[in-house]
Amino acid sequence: MAVRTLPHAGWMDRPGLDRLAIALDADAGGARYVGGAVRDTLLARDVSDIDIATIHTPAEVVRRLEAAGIKAVPTGIAHGTVTAISDGTVVEVTTLRHDLTTDGRHAEVAFTDDWQADAARRDFTINALYADLRGGTVHDYFGGLDDLAAGRVRFIGDPLRRIAEDHLRILRFFRFLARFGDVPDADGLAACIARANDLMALSRERIADELLKLLATRGAVAIVRLMVTYGILRPVLPEIDAAAVDRLTALAATEAAAALPADPIRRLAALLPPAQAEAVAARLKLSNAQRKRIAVALAIDPPQPPLALGYRIGIEGAIDRALLAGDIDAVAELRDWTRPVLPLSGGALVERGLAKGPDVARALRAVETQWIAERFPDADRTAAIADAVVDQWLRAIRNR
Repeated sequence: MAVRTLPHAGWMDRPGLDRLAIALDADAGGARYVGGAVRDTLLARDVSDIDIATIHTPAEVVRRLEAAGIKAVPTGIAHGTVTAISDGTVVEVTTLRHDLTTDGRHAEVAFTDDWQADAARRDFTINALYADLRGGTVHDYFGGLDDLAAGRVRFIGDPLRRIAEDHLRILRFFRFLARFGDVPDADGLAACIARANDLMALSRERIADELLKLLATRGAVAIVRLMVTYGILRPVLPEIDAAAVDRLTALAATEAAAALPADPIRRLAALLPPAQAEAVAARLKLSNAQRKRIAVALAIDPPQPPLALGYRIGIEGAIDRALLAGDIDAVAELRDWTRPVLPLSGGALVERGLAKGPDVARALRAVETQWIAERFPDADRTAAIADAVVDQWLRAIRNR
């Protein structure tokens, strides 16, 4: 087979990588790029994170980095990972490993200098590709290059065993299929179906993290439909059913028509029945901001013009509602709009004769309501509205 090398990509020019290669003795086979950076470069996709695998033990990695003046942070040293910060470039450096024991959530590992043993413990063939730090020669132990070319996501070895080692691999199988695949590997899909109940052993935070990553992908709609069809999510998210997939499908079509990127929180909102959304968001332990956004997106209020709604609930919330409702015109009106500020204060109403107190707040709300109804006129028109409101208010007070 012809030797495959990585094409040059911009991330390879990041400062500090040469120093790191020298420190880890990469020219003598001491370290290689691994995983996403290799996979995505071969696909001509952007690379964000850089991971390096090395034959050196974690303690030796730290010693070598410090000797080279590279900052070493022991972020996961018990599992072999040291974060190297070289001239501002952040790289995860992990010692080659093989599993001793696993329980579906955690693994006890031993360090090794066997590249194929390290590859064998990884999840999918497309994630077990290595490349030399110098020259970019690709090392493929399990047919990952062929799978990458075919758009195939395939477990390394026995899929059932791989899932038993780490239950999260069920969700990762579908996430990677949504990013890189076309047709699911039959053995992998069958294993995920058979072991779907294993998801119940995972923390809900890990489930939420994988689901949100999946929803941000190009193939999210088709893959979520596949997952619902085969009951993958039923043990942990029974609320996501065929009707939910239909809502997601409609939202994705509206996002595309509006030329807006996929937004995972908005897409999750589409998947959740409004009456159960708050409970599901809490179960998934989403952040307070994420939970609030979902609640705002799914709230049912009296109909309002798009800009009035944007003013009252925020532009993001109004766009979410418009997209969920399939209202392209409302999205177009909101997307480049800046939420204005009422050019009037309560003090201006006091100057017009209102006594300080609750009447001022109520009158100011009346001014704001008229200002919104007139589509946010300028300060002069707002002052005229205030004159009329205060006059009406003072007459009402005199007649009490």
